[in-house]
Amino acid sequence: MGAGGREVSISLDGVRDKNLMQLKKLNTALFPVRYNDKYYADALASGEFTKLAYYCDICVGSIACRLEKKEGGAVRVYIMTLGVLAPYRGLGVGTKLLNHVLDLCMKQNIGEVYLHVQTNNEDAIKFYKKFGFEITETIHNYYTNITPPDCYVVTKFVAQPQTKK
Repeated sequence: MGAGGREVSISLDGVRDKNLMQLKKLNTALFPVRYNDKYYADALASGEFTKLAYYCDICVGSIACRLEKKEGGAVRVYIMTLGVLAPYRGLGVGTKLLNHVLDLCMKQNIGEVYLHVQTNNEDAIKFYKKFGFEITETIHNYYTNITPPDCYVVTKFVAQPQTKK
């Protein structure tokens, strides 16, 4: 429910060549680093795992993922970016984006989702922990142009639906 008891609409849309600029603009506003062409190629290649979020038809957030093959052939999801513009935080936009990816993982039998979080980004760490993510590693000097340069690897192992025998 939104202000005044009205239902507020948060919708998700896929990222395609024609709206890729929306993702680029959001990233410029949200993150202290510039992303290269490979980032955008990976985001497009991930299909349903990369989404733009709209709040009352205004583009306010996004999640961009990369699908990675592990040894043995299993696939895991790397969340390259998840961000929501500051005035729209706390309204369920980030939750909707992350739940979308976690639901896809369950449907596609993908058992692992992970990302890097700057060690001082307490809001992000708290957000991911609410969804069952855990800090699984610390990487020193991961970032080159921002302080602190260290990051946590934050991982969630997605429980797969039990098949009935």
